[in-house]
Amino acid sequence: MFNSSSITQFLLLAFTDTRELQLLHFWLFLGIYLAAFLGNSLIITTVACDQHLHTPMYFFLLNLSLLDLGSISTTVPKSMANSLWDTRAISYTGCVAQLFLFTFLVVAEYCLLTVMSYDRYVAICKPLHYRTLLGSRTCVHMAAAAWATGFLHALLHTANTFSLPLCNGNALDQFFCEIPQILKLSCSDAYLREDGFIVVSVCLAFGCFVFIVLSYVQIFRAVLRIPSEQGRHKAFSTCLPHLAVVSLFVSTIMFAYLKPRSISFSLDLVVSVLYSVVPPAVNPLIYSMRTQELKDSIRKGISWVSVNTEKLPITLHK
Repeated sequence: MFNSSSITQFLLLAFTDTRELQLLHFWLFLGIYLAAFLGNSLIITTVACDQHLHTPMYFFLLNLSLLDLGSISTTVPKSMANSLWDTRAISYTGCVAQLFLFTFLVVAEYCLLTVMSYDRYVAICKPLHYRTLLGSRTCVHMAAAAWATGFLHALLHTANTFSLPLCNGNALDQFFCEIPQILKLSCSDAYLREDGFIVVSVCLAFGCFVFIVLSYVQIFRAVLRIPSEQGRHKAFSTCLPHLAVVSLFVSTIMFAYLKPRSISFSLDLVVSVLYSVVPPAVNPLIYSMRTQELKDSIRKGISWVSVNTEKLPITLHK
């Protein structure tokens, strides 16, 4: 028997017990993490430095990259370190911090994806009112609201989750600390209050998802009325990737959080990777490959860096 005061660390789920496969997991996650880090950093730097990209769409994309970079940095490095050193331990404080940061960043990202759907709706369905409805101050307020919602949401759930008495050991069936796995360790009936908070949060998330879907219904109706095939292609190329990211994000998270805790699937680990690791890694690729302006700015930035790097030795020699 355990209680909350006696727990000093938690044991995370290992992907495998075989040493060779542990090292394979380390190198695989390292590759994914570096791809996510470089991709998101490149978008952040490009949007921040290029004046032509200081528009609402790219401002929100910069915020999305910041959230993606933070969320994958919260979970993946610890899992990599555990595989490399053949351990499962994470300290109690580390688990609290990981759960808070992951919840904060994921909720903020979902709110931002909702805001981005509104941005696309206004840009395509109300182009003449775009600058009026989405001025710079409005965009800052909307982004700040997404971040603040994530912070308050994470603060509420983290405080409530770790205030519960934990009587069922300290082993988590997940490679990082998250709310459903902590609740599995709580005493009988003690988790009902947090379950209530989760249901309310899921209802709000579903409301946001309905808003996103309705926005895209209006967007697709407007796009189909565009006479130019090139115009339709451009509109679809910026909207469909966003809708795909949202659908993957929402479906996997709802499965993880609404599935009864008494039921365990062999695919649980795969689902958790789909919503915690895959989106931060693929978002930069999706948005950079589908947005011509961003691709051109990235090419210019890389060319400028390469040219100045070639000149550097000559300057030093002189």
